[in-house]
Amino acid sequence: QAQLIESGGGLVQAGGSLRLTCVASGRAFSSDDWAWFRQAPGKEREFVATINWTGQRTTYADSVKGRFTISRDNTSNRVYLQMNDLQPEYTAVYYCELATDPLFPWGRGTQVTVAS
Repeated sequence: QAQLIESGGGLVQAGGSLRLTCVASGRAFSSDDWAWFRQAPGKEREFVATINWTGQRTTYADSVKGRFTISRDNTSNRVYLQMNDLQPEYTAVYYCELATDPLFPWGRGTQVTVAS
């Protein structure tokens, strides 16, 4: 079954850290680029980070540069988002996406709540 499952969200105090995980199933993913997006209440979904298929090239939204790190494990079809120094404005539902296959179904996301 083709699906993405995000996990690792939760409630954290400002300045804290979380590590999000996305697991993909349904086919091989080692040649795909991945991305993380987030959607805050009342706002549109926005780009957070992306990683290419080799893992050698990453890009980040300006708002998270220096705080977030995207990585991947092709052997287990996983992509990660290490989030450090979290701020209240980062509160959102975080989603992973197959950047090279936009028709692949999105997951339900994982809620990240940062308390001030």
